[in-house]
Amino acid sequence: MGLSTDHGGAAGGRGKKQGGSQLWKKALLHSCLCFVMGFFTGFAPSSVSDWTSAAVSAGGVGSSHMVRALQAAGAGAGAALNRSLLAHGGGAAAASSSSPRPLLVVVTTTESTPAASGERAAALTRMAHTLRLAAPPVLWVVVEAAPDVPATARLLRATGLMYRHLTYKDNFTAADAAAGKVRHHQRNVALGHVEHHRLAGVVLFAGLGDVFDLRFFDQLRQISAFGAWPVATMARDSRKVVVRGPACSASAVTGWFSQDFGNATAAPSATSTTARPPEVDAHGFAFNSSVLWDPERWGRYPTSEPDKSQDSMKFVQQVVLEDFSKVKGIPSDCSEVMVWHVDSTVPSSSS
Repeated sequence: MGLSTDHGGAAGGRGKKQGGSQLWKKALLHSCLCFVMGFFTGFAPSSVSDWTSAAVSAGGVGSSHMVRALQAAGAGAGAALNRSLLAHGGGAAAASSSSPRPLLVVVTTTESTPAASGERAAALTRMAHTLRLAAPPVLWVVVEAAPDVPATARLLRATGLMYRHLTYKDNFTAADAAAGKVRHHQRNVALGHVEHHRLAGVVLFAGLGDVFDLRFFDQLRQISAFGAWPVATMARDSRKVVVRGPACSASAVTGWFSQDFGNATAAPSATSTTARPPEVDAHGFAFNSSVLWDPERWGRYPTSEPDKSQDSMKFVQQVVLEDFSKVKGIPSDCSEVMVWHVDSTVPSSSS
């Protein structure tokens, strides 16, 4: 009897110790779980207002409309958010991404004389302001002689425009400049750059003395092959105005015309019309740059004129006049002057 009593007491003691150990483990487990839950709960926002405040600080000034939309209740919240995104240009961005605007490659030539540097800088600044008003994308290609590069480079960096600054080391005489050989060479330098880098877009030759109607840039982007338009040429020191350009039926080019308006008080002279002029004015046409790397280009010219096949500027001027069916009149009936060219003997104002 005594032995059995002693054994039972020892077993009861061990049972009590095991039960107390299990309770201690459960309490420790519960404490750890509560600590973990409290730890992560501390990082969560305590209310909707805290969440929206965080959204404002992350989104900046323009996020207030989105926050107000998120605070709306029910289905109206989603509608308000959509309206807010549209108000911030989301819809316009989606539309523009589906049909991007063609690139405008605007080629500007300059002439180098010591007396013209100041006026050239002013004319470049004026052209930069004009191009900034045109819808992007616009690439401004400025070509000039090597000695003028540093000053122009500083000016171009401050314009905020996408640009290419091209230069050359060829030397030209004053007689060459007067004959237009310098500008012709610079245009070939620019076209060579466009062809080499396959810059796909619409190429426009814009002189430093040119003035444009802003609607003109939008119409240029509708050109699929070639485009032409009337140009009003004005002399800097006289009141003479001559308008030259395509004669159109709707947007189809049927010929070329020239009309001298003399001065503001005299009646305009009779209009002269010709089927094809000897050469199209560089200020009066634009073209899709893909024509420069057209595989059929090198077989177009007869063997009697092999020099033209290597001259990109002459090439595009000749192709414009070959087939009027590929030329789009700008504007649609060619009845409105959208480009004015100031012709001057002062080098900085020439194109």
